[in-house]
Amino acid sequence: MPPNIILVHGEANEMGKLKQKLITRFADRNTKIISPKNCQSVEMYFYSDKMAKTIGRLAENTPEVGETVSGLLVKKAFTYQIMAPDDLHHKLKQIFKSVVSLPDEEYEGPAFRVHELLTVKYELEKHISLHWRSDPISDMVLDFVVALVLNISREIPKVVVESEEATKTEEENNKKAEKVIHALLVSLFGDVKFGENGKLVISVDGNVGHLDKQSGNVESKNEGLRESVRVAFQRIQNAVKPIPLSVS
Repeated sequence: MPPNIILVHGEANEMGKLKQKLITRFADRNTKIISPKNCQSVEMYFYSDKMAKTIGRLAENTPEVGETVSGLLVKKAFTYQIMAPDDLHHKLKQIFKSVVSLPDEEYEGPAFRVHELLTVKYELEKHISLHWRSDPISDMVLDFVVALVLNISREIPKVVVESEEATKTEEENNKKAEKVIHALLVSLFGDVKFGENGKLVISVDGNVGHLDKQSGNVESKNEGLRESVRVAFQRIQNAVKPIPLSVS
């Protein structure tokens, strides 16, 4: 008999009757019977023993009973290994072709930061190094930078154009972006009209908001509408407007 029984997808009264019958039938057993409501979360706790194997220098000597073994805990899938900190370098060499321990001396060569998460350093000709503290966001930025660097050698279209053509192209892109932004705001709020001084007038359930497309500021007596329009416009701007190529 399982320790937990969860009753779902049934009419409330019938579920209650079934629960009472199960409780009566399995009264002599330690079985938990739950009939949660729709969208109600259920938490269950499972206990299991975890085993970690020592590798490298830690595995050279068998520890005594009760002796504490300290080291780095490495998880791979559902297995655990414990190794000495000094063995990490050799373990990484088995995974990657080249692992070099960099000194802590201050770097004086060309370098720049990407979103304050990643440092790109120019080491030698056709050689750069990337430095970052691993976390989900930094790893995502790293993947983008690596993909960009690996595609530099590919032939790309020239981006140098005449100033007049560049101005014309920029104006066309801005017009397209304005149309897309307006269409997305209409899909979110419905009644979106052009007002004075280039502002957009957004009406929802009798509440009116005035959006300044240049600054992103929203004027409205309704705080909820004001915040909703501000956040929506900011997110649409981030999605529609291209990333500026200029580097400060």
